[in-house]
Amino acid sequence: MRPYALAALLALTSPLAAAAAAADVALLVANENYDGGRDIRAADDLLDAEDVLREAGFDVIVGEDASASELRGLISELQGKADGTGRIVIAVSGHFAGTGSSGWVFGSDADAPDVLSAGAQGVSLDVLASVAAAAPGQAVVMLGTEKRSFDLGADLVPGIVSPTAPQGVTIVSGDAGQIADYLSNGLLEEGESIVGSLQAYPELTASGFLAPLIPFMGGAPAEIVADPDSAERAFWEATTKINSRAGYQGYLNSYPNGLFKSEAQQAIADIEAAPAREAEAREQALSLSRDDRREIQRALTLLEYDPRGIDGIFGPGSRAALTRFQQANGLEATGFVTRGLMDRLALQAERRNAELEAEAERRKVEIERQDRAYWRETGALGDEAGLRAYLERYPDGVFAEIATVRLAPFEEARRAQAAEQDRADWDAARSVDTIAGYEGYVQANPEGAFVTQANARISELEFTNRNAAALQAAERNEQRLGLTDGTRRLVEDRLMRLGLKPGPIDGVFDERTRRSIRRYQEARKLQKTGYLNQGTVVRLLADSVLR
Repeated sequence: MRPYALAALLALTSPLAAAAAAADVALLVANENYDGGRDIRAADDLLDAEDVLREAGFDVIVGEDASASELRGLISELQGKADGTGRIVIAVSGHFAGTGSSGWVFGSDADAPDVLSAGAQGVSLDVLASVAAAAPGQAVVMLGTEKRSFDLGADLVPGIVSPTAPQGVTIVSGDAGQIADYLSNGLLEEGESIVGSLQAYPELTASGFLAPLIPFMGGAPAEIVADPDSAERAFWEATTKINSRAGYQGYLNSYPNGLFKSEAQQAIADIEAAPAREAEAREQALSLSRDDRREIQRALTLLEYDPRGIDGIFGPGSRAALTRFQQANGLEATGFVTRGLMDRLALQAERRNAELEAEAERRKVEIERQDRAYWRETGALGDEAGLRAYLERYPDGVFAEIATVRLAPFEEARRAQAAEQDRADWDAARSVDTIAGYEGYVQANPEGAFVTQANARISELEFTNRNAAALQAAERNEQRLGLTDGTRRLVEDRLMRLGLKPGPIDGVFDERTRRSIRRYQEARKLQKTGYLNQGTVVRLLADSVLR
């Protein structure tokens, strides 16, 4: 007689057989309906055993038409409940496939799995066996299927490839209907061994722990006298494959001072420290292109959740902006993108853009009304003083170009009338084009023909000097945007369609373009520099981005 059988018989006659009831747990998975193949008709018959198992004292976990991720969740739940003192029954019916040495059971959502994707679309049968190894001598894994067509990829063949049974684990496989019947009517027969109860089911195949003298129900568990840590090692191997918090906690519950206690505690800490891991995986599944990410960043910018750049790279700035948007909208604040978030973000950005443009149009109309009224009072009269007064107040106004052209004859006439030395001093001042140069001209020619122009230019240069730092910073910001010629032409086209006269649509930002940008910024209460920044570009191109 083998050592474990002898030990078991001794245990059956021991007073210890009357010990308190152990924690028996069962997992039933009935995958009948599949997206990628014919139904397993008898799979749901497995669920008829639920009440029978509960009456026998089992804590029963049930899954029906479970996806691959749901399968892993059910196994994690089983691990969390198995404390190593009671029986474990795992019964799974569905579509199976393997390579000859490895086998898998597939989730109901499996789509033509191949040897590379089988682990993602199903669960390894070795994992099931390893979980059962937590209860050596009182664990059974039952696998049921039918010969039904199922789409498989390269290097997989349909059918059950029974795993190598860990020590103390029995593997039973065969027809789904036979497995269901055996579970309800044979396995739980009081005082009967698995070997004995299987005699009524000759079509089923059994391997692993087969002890004809040890009853599965009604007796003490068999004592396995080989490696004392083999069950724990098998349990840990299954736990690491599933890699869930519930699984690691289940290991600690079963082995509070186990060989892998510190590893399990660290794994739990890592999982708890990374709550966004699942959210990150969902975002990765979207396969966002760099342009997709830029559009998200533009929409965030338009809604004033600054992502610190529109570069198509989700760095800390973008993650923080996404988190703030999620918090403001009552969403889970992970900082990662979902399809629903993208739809909501685009809708809100489109609505906000419409509001801003309507506001800008009202402001533009009011600015132009005041502009035209002042023109009628000054420049429209045609005199030099009126033209200069208009340009001083509205250097980028509706009539700025006209005023500039109409001032030219006054200067030509003045030049014709001016003395030769006066003209020479003026030309010298203009060639230098500095405050000191124009002030020198005025001092040398207090009654000169160009004093008015000199004072006007001094005022312009003083304004430029006061704002030099801001303008230089604005210019650097525009350069950092790295605008392509195509983007520059888009900007010019948008300005042209808004009636802001940017000049030729050639991707070259000349003084007309700068004046046009300043007009755009003024109407929208943006910083009026004539240079583009991230906010101005987002507003300008929002229509094309959001369509």
